[in-house]
Amino acid sequence: MFKRISLVILIAIAVLGSAWLCANHNWQPLGHGAKADRILVEKGLRKLTLFSGAKPIKTYSVSLGREPVGPKSHEDDNRTPEGNYTIDGRNDASSYHLALHISYPDKHDQSEAAKRGLSPGGDVMIHGIVNGYGGIGAFHRCRDWTSGCVAVTNFEIDEIWRAVPNGVRIEIRP
Repeated sequence: MFKRISLVILIAIAVLGSAWLCANHNWQPLGHGAKADRILVEKGLRKLTLFSGAKPIKTYSVSLGREPVGPKSHEDDNRTPEGNYTIDGRNDASSYHLALHISYPDKHDQSEAAKRGLSPGGDVMIHGIVNGYGGIGAFHRCRDWTSGCVAVTNFEIDEIWRAVPNGVRIEIRP
């Protein structure tokens, strides 16, 4: 009986360990010298693609805001914006593992929110996992969980951080 229980526990540990390794491994790392000049986020596909010229250099699966359908219209709506923006800053001391700031809200977003008497919100980022929880890796993609940001694994934001300088254009499509 003891041997059987031990075997079951050993198999469970092996399965969980393998799942954790798969969720935290970067199977096709982006070259250290790679530079992106454009980012495309396709919300419906949960994909972020880095481009150099017209050529895609890497695609990542992402999590979005908790209410992913439709464009961000105001603060606390838990939606990821849609439109054309730029990466206009970076935060290496974020509550998340690295964060690239997206220039939302632009003048149009501000105007639309003001028409409704609302704040458009801000602090929309591409970021990694909440500090201290990076071990969940790719499992974070099981559901949309951000307040409107675009989330990737910590390994992925490390690559994106290196490849994306400030000023890069980002298009976010439905």
